[in-house]
Amino acid sequence: MKKGQPLVALIAVGLVVILFSGLGMFYTIKPGERAVIFRKFTSGLDKEHVLTPGFTVIAPWNSLYIYDVKEQKSEETMDVLDKNGLSVNIDVSVRFNPVYTKIGYLHEIFGKNYITQLVIPEVRSAVRQVAGRYTAEEIYSTKRQEVETTIQAEASKSLKMNNIDMRALLIRSINLPAKIKQAIETKLQQEQEALAYRFKLEREKSEAERKRIAAEGEARANKIINSSLTNALLKMRGIEATIKLSKSTNSKVIVIGSGKDGLPLILGNN
Repeated sequence: MKKGQPLVALIAVGLVVILFSGLGMFYTIKPGERAVIFRKFTSGLDKEHVLTPGFTVIAPWNSLYIYDVKEQKSEETMDVLDKNGLSVNIDVSVRFNPVYTKIGYLHEIFGKNYITQLVIPEVRSAVRQVAGRYTAEEIYSTKRQEVETTIQAEASKSLKMNNIDMRALLIRSINLPAKIKQAIETKLQQEQEALAYRFKLEREKSEAERKRIAAEGEARANKIINSSLTNALLKMRGIEATIKLSKSTNSKVIVIGSGKDGLPLILGNN
């Protein structure tokens, strides 16, 4: 064997190994993705070092787990029991994403099937627990927003502990048995009519009270005015008015003492 042939053979073997393992060495992590490495011969799953978007190279005997960390949506329809044991069909929509820096911990416990293993069961559990605290009427109408907010708060708390951020939870629809739904809607309509009638009565009562107060005020004012209008006061006001008019440039004739009660009589030029 010629000198140098062992080295050439070694290089050739290395190239073959690289060629066949290349697909397991070179990775591109796309925007909206994160990745963690599992080093089978050394430290195992590297939970603390999360790879961000870009090109990366790993040893062919290691494994790379890429996670989609963009916001995702899941829709669930379920039958739950209300406070009185009545069956209620609820359709919810939940938006969420993994906590970017914690996908190693998420992978260690739940793996890439975390949506079916974690998110959906926790959401369904929260819906059932919260619905069991309210009546069908409250869930359907009077406290629907409160029910929705409570479900989101409880599901979000549980998911946060497992490295999932819940962005929103919405109740898309609530379906009740036809007879129960009709009874609730009839009751609500009657309550609205009663409220409208009560408002009308209160408004009429308020208007009557306003008129009474205004009339009493006017009567008191007239009484005060009448009690203060003495003859002496009227004569004094008449004299004051005469003095002011006498100073006016308009032509006039003033007859002193010729008016009623001895007040001046003022004759204009017309």
